[in-house]
Amino acid sequence: MTEAHAPSYYAASANPTPERPPLEVDTQADVCIIGAGFSGLSAALHCLQQGRSVLLLEGAKVGWGASGRNGGQIVNGLNASLERIESRFGKETAIFAGALLQEGASVIRGFVSDYQIDCDLKQRNVYVGFNKKHIQELQAKQTLWRSHGMDDHEMLDKDALQSYVKSDCYYGGMVDHSGGHIHPLNLALGEAAAIESLGGVIHENTHVTAVDTDAVKPVVTTANAVVTCHTLVICGNAYLGKSVPALAPRVMPVSTQVMATEPLGNDLAHRLLPNDACIEDVRYILDYYRLSADKRLLFGGGTIYGGRDPRSVEAKLRPNMEKVFPELKDVKVEYAWSGNFALSFTRVPQLGKLGSNTFFAMGYSGHGVTGSHLFGRLLSEGIAGRGDRFDKFAALPWLPFPGGQRFGPAYSTVGSWWYGFRDAVGV
Repeated sequence: MTEAHAPSYYAASANPTPERPPLEVDTQADVCIIGAGFSGLSAALHCLQQGRSVLLLEGAKVGWGASGRNGGQIVNGLNASLERIESRFGKETAIFAGALLQEGASVIRGFVSDYQIDCDLKQRNVYVGFNKKHIQELQAKQTLWRSHGMDDHEMLDKDALQSYVKSDCYYGGMVDHSGGHIHPLNLALGEAAAIESLGGVIHENTHVTAVDTDAVKPVVTTANAVVTCHTLVICGNAYLGKSVPALAPRVMPVSTQVMATEPLGNDLAHRLLPNDACIEDVRYILDYYRLSADKRLLFGGGTIYGGRDPRSVEAKLRPNMEKVFPELKDVKVEYAWSGNFALSFTRVPQLGKLGSNTFFAMGYSGHGVTGSHLFGRLLSEGIAGRGDRFDKFAALPWLPFPGGQRFGPAYSTVGSWWYGFRDAVGV
């Protein structure tokens, strides 16, 4: 049985891509990577650039999970703020993380340029706030990131923000001129094509049922074949399931939703988002949106802990879209979909090893577009024995969710209600 992409706008507008048959025979590999999302694709490309051979196994299709369903926003940094990282892990760790703020976006742009990937790459993202407190938080972020060498943020008052988003909802905002947005599924498909152009092999619809990470040469058991490899890299993230029991408690799947309107036409699209930047607000449970290449509004938001889908994505998102843009009240929504990202308790992505030759990366907590590309590079550095940066992240402790896998989603849901209340009253 084969698994198709979710019925999203991205799948409907995907670039042509070849069929990649499942693995049917036992084989040997130098580097075997589980998961053809952004982490696995980035790790594969970086390993191939080092001269290694790569076998990439995907349980469904390239970009089937969060990598091909997300909001498509290139947002710099990690989910956890540098202040939070410093308070939890110390100043030296915050300085280290601060030096990596823009590297994930740089990796993406490098791949797009080097391999001529057609993925509608656009420039700039804008953070928007609803009140004075939100703007003060953005000003503090600008000051902090400047102290780490990043000076691409520009504060916007209510009037200046109108040149980026025509809405009366917001008090002001901040533009990151080094951010941007892309068609995420086409980026993933382009990276897969680049992997194959360098000699890498990808097998889709190859479900991993078990892994042996204790062996000097790790063993991957799939539905129809076995792979023995020198190095194993696990990048299944929110869709890894229970095939690697040691990693299952580290993250919680969280569902988020996106919908795409019918094409708005050039005039209306330009009036709503004059600079074609992507937008996200600064609330705990945020909205994010942007224009597609054919001038649809792609509007996302919402979170459901535990990874369940809402009964109706449109019913969940449309009221927020109409608050931002009342003129879209009668616009038709043509696509609506849901997908899971992997949340870590600390909101810091997790990087590490199981056994001597098994590497993993996971837990981007909603900032996976840039974080996964960065961590793919760090994985390759660890594999190559140049692991200073890998080792720094691998040394960070991971914390389980209170309540464990059974009650963790309920605990997190209660927490989200509290933060949602704070958002609503502006504190």
